[in-house]
Amino acid sequence: MVNLDDLYREILLDHYRNPRNRRSLESANASADGSNPLCGDEITLELQLDDDGRIADVAFSGDGCSISQASSSLMTEHIKGRNSKDAGAAIDAFQAMMVEGEEAPEELGDIGALAGVRKFPMRVKCASLAWKTLELALAQRDRDGDAPRATVTTDERSTLNG
Repeated sequence: MVNLDDLYREILLDHYRNPRNRRSLESANASADGSNPLCGDEITLELQLDDDGRIADVAFSGDGCSISQASSSLMTEHIKGRNSKDAGAAIDAFQAMMVEGEEAPEELGDIGALAGVRKFPMRVKCASLAWKTLELALAQRDRDGDAPRATVTTDERSTLNG
């Protein structure tokens, strides 16, 4: 019998060892940088949104712990092809799971593997970094169009209070 914690650990390790969408995106029209100074995590998130607000492509780069990198990979896989409204709903669902302790909704799929990080409060910021950076990139795009890159650290306030 497979232990659920072991399965989740394998999902996270797979995304850390084989990150999806880890690259640069030449055609990005929204981007943000995020950092977690306590752990040394850094991420650059680049999005290519079409005229209808659909995330046609997404990429991330940066360095950090296994949790931040796995979360970045899982998040990019989840939002690719979705519209910005659905991406915002995923941010809210992730926040509810990580900060408020709610069960992961089925639509988050493998992202639910990150729920175990709640047992380690200092690591919640690692898991939340990619999501905060996405939130900032989408807000910047909505506000400023094709403006320069925005920046967030996990010490700053945003919708995700991780």
